[in-house]
Amino acid sequence: MSTTPVEREVIERERERELKERVVEINRVAKVVKGGRRFSFTALVVIGDEVDRVGVGYGKAREVPLAISKAVDDAKKNLFTVPKKGTTITHEILGEFGAARVLLRPASEGTGVIAGGGVRAVLELGGVRDILAKSLGTTNPINMLKATVDGLRRLRRPEEVAQIRGLTVSQVLPIPTRVEEEPVAEPVPTVEEPAAVEEPAEVEPNNTGAVTNGEVEVDAGA
Repeated sequence: MSTTPVEREVIERERERELKERVVEINRVAKVVKGGRRFSFTALVVIGDEVDRVGVGYGKAREVPLAISKAVDDAKKNLFTVPKKGTTITHEILGEFGAARVLLRPASEGTGVIAGGGVRAVLELGGVRDILAKSLGTTNPINMLKATVDGLRRLRRPEEVAQIRGLTVSQVLPIPTRVEEEPVAEPVPTVEEPAAVEEPAEVEPNNTGAVTNGEVEVDAGA
């Protein structure tokens, strides 16, 4: 079956945005029953397309692969979009869940993901490339991930805040623009030409008169 160029482009785009999964923690738990202990496994998984969608899931089963599969299915139900500004988040936020508190702070381009544990997995699969994260509460992996998700879900875009306040985006989130100043041409100094000095006209002396005060006296004896 042949596909049109538009369909091929859509398929390629969806392939590029294929969800990737990352296992954060696998734990063995036990349930005490009448005949002894019954062991099972829990899996904490993060999935995302490394662009703007991410989700966290938790699964439990008698075998590890089945637990991971359940966690992935749970994460797909909890997918959400992360508001971003370039390669970082739009503003600072404090995510809370139970005793866990995770501070997320925007960072300049080139900083990288400064985070540890499962928080890094959530941020990287969510498409965030530059961010500062700090855990201020418990280090329980499940609560830390859910606190991170809480912070990312409560992020708001500048367009939403501007619409609520009735302002423009530039007033809510001013973005400094660098205006290149046009070089000002230096004034060319004008050279004043020296005024022409009138030279006195030369009068040729003759034999018949002499020049006195610019007048010619005629010799009476001539």
